[in-house]
Amino acid sequence: MKKFLRRTGDYAVYLVVRIAICVVQSFSLTACHSAAEVMAFFFNDVLRVRGKLVDENLKYAFPETTRGERRRMARAMWTHLFLMVAEVAHAPRQLHGLNWWRRAVIENGDALFKALQGDRPIILITAHFGNFEIGGFLLGVLGYPSFSVARKLDNPYLDKFIGEFRGQSGQIIIDKNTGYEEILDVLRNNGVMAFLADQSAGKKGAWVKFFNRPASAYKAMALLSLQYDAPIFVCYSTRRDDQPLNFSMRLVDSLDPRALPPDVQTVQQITQWHVSRLEEQVRLAPSQYWWLHNRWKTYGKTFPKDWTPR
Repeated sequence: MKKFLRRTGDYAVYLVVRIAICVVQSFSLTACHSAAEVMAFFFNDVLRVRGKLVDENLKYAFPETTRGERRRMARAMWTHLFLMVAEVAHAPRQLHGLNWWRRAVIENGDALFKALQGDRPIILITAHFGNFEIGGFLLGVLGYPSFSVARKLDNPYLDKFIGEFRGQSGQIIIDKNTGYEEILDVLRNNGVMAFLADQSAGKKGAWVKFFNRPASAYKAMALLSLQYDAPIFVCYSTRRDDQPLNFSMRLVDSLDPRALPPDVQTVQQITQWHVSRLEEQVRLAPSQYWWLHNRWKTYGKTFPKDWTPR
């Protein structure tokens, strides 16, 4: 009986989400943008959802800002999040191989596309910055399917639905908790592995500097790059001119394990390298970063007292 009730509840939630997406798809992107601003005000200024954490994160990242400035930055972040949902809902109908160039500009992409046509595995590093879902979608539209790591949703109906969206253009999801061997198979077969690399890795992570604070970061990308001779490309898809479904796909930097710079040799240094690239980009468009993540949650608990940036 409990199993039946749980499945019924999961399906009810799935239906609500599908109906909501249909409603979003029925409105223009301009209307969705206006609605996102209203929802942002409600979540940020009325409900104050994760308000204390967001304000604390912004205060550490931008200590020169006033409380009023941080409140506006937080509201802009919420607008970005709701608009991101609308963009994902509209993407399958409005973004395809015949018109992608009207919706996206590719910056510094020559090295990446040359590598995509080569015979080595590739590691793409992105973050909860810009519209990372559209980034993977666009890469598939351009004819380069990729594998991404994500946590499987507890609701099986929603998990299948989101997986189908990502798979429309060739993006394949590997379960974060059980897919390690699949990740290795992708790299062994010279595939493209994409990682969201900006969440806390806990006490087992590599301690790096992020916005002048020690943060725990995952070491897997650096380790896999060295082990499988896979170049790393740091890429982000950010919204241009505050216009919905209008993006800049940017290759920020790359690192080839065959030609590492003298100051980027170890796993620790490689991890710090890509975290620093993220910080640089977030400073350019702070409203497009997910400040509601507790990025520094292990600070003060497992943080080594003798740590220094390297």
